[in-house]
Formats: sequence, structure tokens, C-alpha cells
Amino acid sequence: MANIKSQIKRNKQNEVRRERNRSVRSALKTSQKKVEAAVAEGDAQAAQEQSREAARALDKAASKGVVHKRTAARRKSRLAKAANATGQ
Repeated sequence: MANIKSQIKRNKQNEVRRERNRSVRSALKTSQKKVEAAVAEGDAQAAQEQSREAARALDKAASKGVVHKRTAARRKSRLAKAANATGQ
């Protein structure tokens, strides 16, 4: 356990950030599942809508540093590809 004042503060900050990042990543997974569910149903309109929302959430997470920007881009691409396949 740290006994330096600045390190104690840093540990508290890290814990708060860890919890926030965890909730954001969980929300990202949920939004991706919504897209996959819409694709599975074959509902092209809902798939496009959910895909846009998921892409927006991924962009926000990438800008905050929760996920890497290339990871976000890869996931957005996969979601868009799946959503577009339903429309055909």
C-alpha cells in the first residue's frame, strides 16, 4: 500500500477512471448487441439506426481514450458491414 500522499491520490483517481471505463465498455458491448439483434431479425431500418448510435458511442469512447481509435474504427466497420448486408 502506498504511503506517499501523491500516490494515494493517484490510486484513487485510477480507481474512479477504471470504474468509468468499465461502464463505458459495457455500454459499447450492449450497443453492438442491439445491432446484431436487429440484423438477426432482418430489420434493415433498425439495424441502420442502431449502427449509427453504436458508431457514435464508439467515436466518443475512442476520443476519451477508453478504446483505441483503430479498435473503434474496426468495430464500426464491422457493424456497418453487417447493417448494410441486411438491406440487400
